This record gives sequence, C-alpha cells and structure tokens, in this order.
Amino acid sequence: MSLNSIVMEFLITFIEDQTWFGVLAAAVALASSIAAITPTPPKGSALAKVYGVIDLLALNIGKAKQKSEDKK
Repeated sequence: MSLNSIVMEFLITFIEDQTWFGVLAAAVALASSIAAITPTPPKGSALAKVYGVIDLLALNIGKAKQKSEDKK
C-alpha cells in the first residue's frame, strides 16, 4: 500500500465519521445555489450585505465572485 492511498483512506474515514461535515457541505451547497440564481445587488445596498454573507458561505471568493451591475 502506498503512502498516498493510506492518507486518502484516513481522510475519507475521518470525514465520514464527522457529523458536522454533512451539515457544512449542505450549507455550502444551499448558499451556492442561492448565489447562482440571484442577481448581484448594487454595492452599498442593504441587500448587498446579506448577499456578501451568502457569497462567503458559498465559498465564492476571488475570481469566483460575480460583479454587481450598477444601473445609473
């Protein structure tokens, strides 16, 4: 057995034994779905702050973030 397969087996077993991992994965999936189907609100609005939290939960960081469309 190689070191890589031992490490992978350990990680999979560790993750399967953690009850919080499923809840965390579901929260990230839900936040990702919400972020994907809703338009990005304009900067400075109250909704933008809520959307920022959803983006953070969805792990939309860096280049994965959508840009807001400021309508003038």
